[in-house]
Amino acid sequence: MEGIFGGGIACVVGVIAILAFIILANAIRIVPEYQRLVVFRLGRSIGPRGPGIVLLFPVVDRAVKVDLREQVREVPHQTSITKDNAPISIDFLWYYKVVDPSESVLQVGNFESAAAGIAATTLRAVIGGIPLDDVLSEREHINNMLRTRLDEVTERWGVKVTNVEIREIIPPREVQDAMNRQMSAERIRRAVVTESTGTREAAINVAEGEKQSAILKAEGQKQSAILQAEGERQSQLLKAEGFAQALEAIFNAAKTVDQKTMTLQYFETLKTIGSSPSTKYIFPMEFTSMLSNFLGGDGKK
Repeated sequence: MEGIFGGGIACVVGVIAILAFIILANAIRIVPEYQRLVVFRLGRSIGPRGPGIVLLFPVVDRAVKVDLREQVREVPHQTSITKDNAPISIDFLWYYKVVDPSESVLQVGNFESAAAGIAATTLRAVIGGIPLDDVLSEREHINNMLRTRLDEVTERWGVKVTNVEIREIIPPREVQDAMNRQMSAERIRRAVVTESTGTREAAINVAEGEKQSAILKAEGQKQSAILQAEGERQSQLLKAEGFAQALEAIFNAAKTVDQKTMTLQYFETLKTIGSSPSTKYIFPMEFTSMLSNFLGGDGKK
């Protein structure tokens, strides 16, 4: 009997130890830096707790975890009608961060579901006030409008919407076809402009080359003419110098020639004239005086 009784006591002590361990494990919470515990004591909120070690009273306290890190959620494709009644499909990403853990738990039952619904309805409201062309060309403006509208709603939940990014916009099929035709026409226009620009630049380059060639040719002809004129001038100077030197030599030689030698030269000239078949004879006026001088000189000898 004592053995059975001792064994029963040991079992009870073991069960109590296990229950105490479980209660202690649930009572002690280690909260990381990026989380908070919103504690409810007997159903009443006593505010957020953490980070670090948080002690909870079993059965009395209930804790709800809240993540303070920035989160991103996707709003799938939503069909919206633009201001000019064009149906388009848009999906976007929105980023949020909990700034008040207590409000995010107390003010809304399922924050993510409520936020997704608000995002979808806000998207339709924003797109409904913008024409299709502006929707396709002003994404940044739409992003800012969505962020402002969402932030106004989620602010009362203790949540801050930090950013909104439209990921894809799918316009109607006929609009896509028109856009494709427009892009094709734009590419053709750019090709024609590029080709005409190339042709114009080529013509300019050819004209510039011909101009430079003509300038170089004229410059060459000018230099050639200058060199030719310089050569002719040098040639004439040399001829003049040679003629002057010849005259000077003749003049110097003439100084040494006497009157009789000159008379003999005249006789040689007359002899040459006499051998000509011509019937006319020309005698210089000074011939008789030279002849008398020659004869007179001879008589004296």
